[in-house]
Amino acid sequence: MVLFFDTEFTDFLDIDLISIGLVSEDGHHTFYAERSDYRAAACSEFVRQVVVPLLGKWPDRIFTREALSRELYSWLASLHGRVLLACDSAHDRDLLLDALEGELPTNVLARPLSLANYHADPVFNAAESKYFQDNGVTRHHALHDALGLRAGWLGQRG
Repeated sequence: MVLFFDTEFTDFLDIDLISIGLVSEDGHHTFYAERSDYRAAACSEFVRQVVVPLLGKWPDRIFTREALSRELYSWLASLHGRVLLACDSAHDRDLLLDALEGELPTNVLARPLSLANYHADPVFNAAESKYFQDNGVTRHHALHDALGLRAGWLGQRG
């Protein structure tokens, strides 16, 4: 199973996870969580203006760092078969591993698939952009960005 994921974080220099979203290739499995205890003072101006206003829509998906780690680990471990993670940024990969305190469930492959170069493909980009347009959502929300990656991936495969 391919699992697309994205994160939102405070700043590139003083990085702290704010939220994480994951979705399976078949769309049947989704996970979203926000941190209640991220370092708000570390947020860049961009994050304060663009990311923070998108938070808090699902109050039951807001966790402390420790609770998010447990929820994410349990959710990943509950998935059947081998899981290949896919993301478009090394920051996302590092933040996911940090959220899991460096411990992946045994069903999750250690090396994620990098989608960083996929954005160079106009078909991928068009399908990803279509997801945002069709659903009336914006980028920089971790779950919607993960769903956008999934749409790009599926669009590229025809």
